[in-house]
Amino acid sequence: MDLESCYILGKITRLHGVKGEVAMKFDVDDPYEYEELESVFLEKNQKLIPFFIDSIRIVKDNMAIIQFEDVDLKTAETLINASLYLPLENLPELEDGQFYYHDIIGYQVEDKNLGKLGLITNVFELPGHDLLEMNYQNQEVLIPLHDDIILNADQEKKVVYVDLPAGLMDVYLTEEGEPDDED
Repeated sequence: MDLESCYILGKITRLHGVKGEVAMKFDVDDPYEYEELESVFLEKNQKLIPFFIDSIRIVKDNMAIIQFEDVDLKTAETLINASLYLPLENLPELEDGQFYYHDIIGYQVEDKNLGKLGLITNVFELPGHDLLEMNYQNQEVLIPLHDDIILNADQEKKVVYVDLPAGLMDVYLTEEGEPDDED
């Protein structure tokens, strides 16, 4: 198993108690879908190592306490800050028009007023809000991933439909050397 064929489930943040349990912070929309997990992959030294789960308890909407099989306190200490992964085929099914970020890389962006714009090259997950990166006329354009802007995605056509705010593309279309309004 390699990182490209997996998605991140979360990260081990600290020890819990003295029996080798660890606290884990989820990086998924619905942690309760993972209450019955039997195993995960942990990233150690850029390799994925399978770990079997004795017990998992969700204690908050984004936190869980996990006891791995054959992991004592000393071993659990070495797992702090390790990321947990699952194979991509374990991702929950989405409704029509919804998408996972990793799925839309390479999709065409089509605005309801401007038409076809460019291809998605990356998605940035930031604390304030997530951004979609698009290549438009050999320029990087960032589009906020917000429900008012992203209308839906067509997996079959590989298109993300958007309704960009007025002026967003103008920010990226100013010619080089042209003074901005702040001078």
